[in-house]
Amino acid sequence: MTVNARSGLPKDRPAAPAPPPPPGWRRWLVPVGVLITLVLLFLPGMGRGPAQVDYGDLAQQVAAKQVDTLRLTADGTITGTYASSFDGGEDFVSHYPTGLQGVDDTFLSQVRDPSVVPHFQATGATGSWLGTLLALLPFLLFLGFFLYIGRAARKGMAGGLGGIPGVGRSKAKVIDAVRPDTTFADVAGYEGVKRDVTEVVDFLRHAEKYAAAGAVAPRGVLMAGPPGTGKTLLARAVAGEAEVPFFSMTGSGFVEMFVGVGAARVRDLFAEARKRAPAIIFIDEIDAIGQRRGSGMASNDEREQTLNQLLAEMDGFDPATGIVVMAATNRPETLDAALLRPGRFDRQVTVPLPTQPERRAILAVHAAGKHLAADVDLDTAARATPGFSGADLANLMNEAAIVAVRDDRTQLTAADLSQARDRIILGQRQGANFLLESEKRNVAVHESGHALVAALSPAADPVDRVTILPSGMALGVTEQMPEEERHLYSEEQMLASLAVRLGGRGAELVVFGEGSTGASNDLASATGLATRMVREFGLSPALGPVGYSSDSPQYLGGEQVTSRAYSEETQRVIDTEVARLVREAETTAVELLRSHRPALEALTRQLLEHETVTGAVVHAIAAGSTADGATRAPVSA
Repeated sequence: MTVNARSGLPKDRPAAPAPPPPPGWRRWLVPVGVLITLVLLFLPGMGRGPAQVDYGDLAQQVAAKQVDTLRLTADGTITGTYASSFDGGEDFVSHYPTGLQGVDDTFLSQVRDPSVVPHFQATGATGSWLGTLLALLPFLLFLGFFLYIGRAARKGMAGGLGGIPGVGRSKAKVIDAVRPDTTFADVAGYEGVKRDVTEVVDFLRHAEKYAAAGAVAPRGVLMAGPPGTGKTLLARAVAGEAEVPFFSMTGSGFVEMFVGVGAARVRDLFAEARKRAPAIIFIDEIDAIGQRRGSGMASNDEREQTLNQLLAEMDGFDPATGIVVMAATNRPETLDAALLRPGRFDRQVTVPLPTQPERRAILAVHAAGKHLAADVDLDTAARATPGFSGADLANLMNEAAIVAVRDDRTQLTAADLSQARDRIILGQRQGANFLLESEKRNVAVHESGHALVAALSPAADPVDRVTILPSGMALGVTEQMPEEERHLYSEEQMLASLAVRLGGRGAELVVFGEGSTGASNDLASATGLATRMVREFGLSPALGPVGYSSDSPQYLGGEQVTSRAYSEETQRVIDTEVARLVREAETTAVELLRSHRPALEALTRQLLEHETVTGAVVHAIAAGSTADGATRAPVSA
C-alpha cells in the first residue's frame, strides 16, 4: 500500500540561494600541476649528460694535462671539463674511489697545480635543486592540506570538513529497496515489546487512522535491556515488516577525530530521511553519543555537539515530522535527561531477559534446521538456562552442534546440550588426569555435601546433576534445576540456599575435620547473599526493616570511589549479622551431613566411580532407598 507521506505536513522550506560560481583560474590548477610534475620527472633526463669517466683514466688524463676544469666535492664526486684540444672540451663526471687505502697524494698534488689543471675547485657536498624540492615535498603537502581546510572553514562547510569527501556525510545504511529477511516471526516471545514497536510502524503506514482519533505520532522509541536480548534483531524485524524506508546506523559511526563531523552526519541523516518520509531511523548503541553532558571531569565537545544536534533534529524549531527514531542501548541510566523527555523518546521499551516459556520458543527457533534426538526436551533445556539471553541460547544450540560434529554425528542429543551448557557457564572441560587421586576424593566429598544438603532441604531447588569433572576454574559442579521460574524468594528459601552453598565446606569438616581452598567461591557467594539479606531485604532482627541499595562504585579521574548511605556503626551491625547468617548456615549443613553420614559416604563412592550422577540418584540416596519409588524422608531442622 502506498502512503502519501506529505499530506498534512508543513510546506517545504525555501530553497537556499545558489553558491557563487568558482573563479575562472581554478580550472587551470589541475593542468598546470600535471605539467609541472611531468617537467620535474623528465627534465633531468632530457639531452645528453656528461661523460662517465673511470677514475684511473681520469688520473692519466690529468697527468697528460688534458683537463681544463675540475671540481672535487666532499662526497667524492668529480666533475669538470676537458681542454678544448682534447675531446672537444666536453664535460665529464667521475668518482673518487671510496675503497682507496689512504689518500691519493699524486692525484691531489696534480689537480692543485695550475700548470696541470688551470681551474681547480674543492667544495662541500652539494645537492641538486630537484633533491631539495623532493625533500620539502611532505612539508608542502601538509601546508596545502591545512590551507585547504582553512579555506573550507571560511566558507562554513561543516566545521571546515564538508569539502573532504565522505567526512561530513552520514554513514547510515539505507534499507529500502532490499529489506532484510528477518520478520517478527523470527523474534520468539516478547509479545509486548513487538506490540509497542509494531504500533510505531503501523502509525507511519496508516497515519490517517491515528489522526482521526487525535493521536500524535511518537517521535522516538528507546529499546533498553541487557546485552543479547534481541534489540537489534527487533530493529531488523521492523525493517522487514515495515513498508517505509529504514535508516540504520551505530552511535559510534557519528563521531570521528574531527570536531563537527558528528553534528554534520546527524543533519545529513535526517535530511536524507525527510526526503523519503515517512521513514524510520535506527541508532544502535545510542549511549555512544547520548551520555549525560558534564558528567565527567573533562568534557567531550565533539560528542556533546553531536547530541545537541540530535536533540534539535528530534524536537527543535524544525521538527522532523514523519520521522520516527528507534534506538537501542544496554545502559539507559547513562543517557542524558533531555534525550529521554517526552517529545524526544516518547516510548521506552524494556527488553528483559527471556522468561522460561520465551526461552523455550527461542530454542525452538534456533533448533530449526538441526537434527534433534528423541531424548532432547526443549522444555528441560529452557528450565536449565535461567538468566540466558537470546544470544546465549543461540550460542547454546551452536555449541551443541559443534559437540555433535566433534563426535562425527549430525544428530544433537541431550548430552550435547548439557555439555554445551557447561562449556558456556564453566568453561572448557579439563582432562581426566587433571586432579590427583587425593584431590579427586576431596572434590567428591565437597560436591556430595552440596547435593545432599540440597536434597535434604525442602525449600531448596531439586538437584539435577552432580559431577566431579573439572571445567574451567571449577573442580566440580552441583547443578540445581528449579521446578518453576521464581521471581520472589522467601526467607526460608534464601536460608536453604545459604545452607546449600556451605554444604561443600560442611562435608569437608565432617569427613576430614578441616576445610580447604575449594570452598572459596562458595564462601564468597554465601557472603554476598547474606549481605543482601541484611542490607537490602530487611531480614535481620538486629538491623530491622531497613534497606540500603548496593554500593555501586563510581570512577573519578580513574580512581574508584565508593559511597554509602549509612554510618560506621550500621556497617558494624551489618558485618555482625552477615557473619551470624553464614555461621548458622554452616552449622545447619554440618548437622544435616553428620546425621546422614552413610548417605554422604554412599554418594561420594558413586561420584568416584561414575564421576557424574543424576539428581534421581542423589535424592534416592538421601531418602535411603533406590531410584525406583524414591520418597523424601522428613528432615527436622
